[in-house]
Amino acid sequence: MTGQVHIIDHPLVQHKLTLMRRKDTSTKSFRQLVHELSALLAYEVTRDMPMQEVEIETPLERTTGRVIDGKKIVLASILRAGNGFLDGMLEVVPSARVGHIGLFRDPATLQAVEYYFKMPSGMEERDVIVLDPMLATGNSAVAAVNRLKACQPRSLRFVCLVTCPEGIATFHRHHPDVPIYTPAVDRGLNEHGYIVPGLGDAGDRIFGTK
Repeated sequence: MTGQVHIIDHPLVQHKLTLMRRKDTSTKSFRQLVHELSALLAYEVTRDMPMQEVEIETPLERTTGRVIDGKKIVLASILRAGNGFLDGMLEVVPSARVGHIGLFRDPATLQAVEYYFKMPSGMEERDVIVLDPMLATGNSAVAAVNRLKACQPRSLRFVCLVTCPEGIATFHRHHPDVPIYTPAVDRGLNEHGYIVPGLGDAGDRIFGTK
């Protein structure tokens, strides 16, 4: 199966991403832009969620409507930068459950090392949206989805702000069945494993730690 990459090219998404890329964008502005952009991305990534019909009572009569099928969606945040996505996503999908995957990148090997993993119960009936601003080397994303697949969720989607051909290739070599949703596929990686032109370290820019 060939991995799918959905490029989200809505003008508002592209506009906000460009503002985030600017090196002189403040921590406050960057954080607000992530919040706004993640809400817009939530609309796109949930576009093809399975639906079911239910009977409801309007103020005037009984009718049928459609709701998202299955148990509540899980937003799986890859710590720490993934947490920058959560508030905006939860504004659009307020009933979603939230899981966390703690990973850090070994600076010598660029491999992902796990230090925390906590997900809701009943994952086999849930659709999971994995959140991480950057899909760079792909190692953290692969490690996160490896762990999530062990929970046997009904479906998995991966959402990021920026990725590159190397990250996509690594991710889909291991998980060709998991679609990627992103506004941008950048040129590539530099010698330190950062996306170029990119937007810098998303975690540092969200939390003001650099």
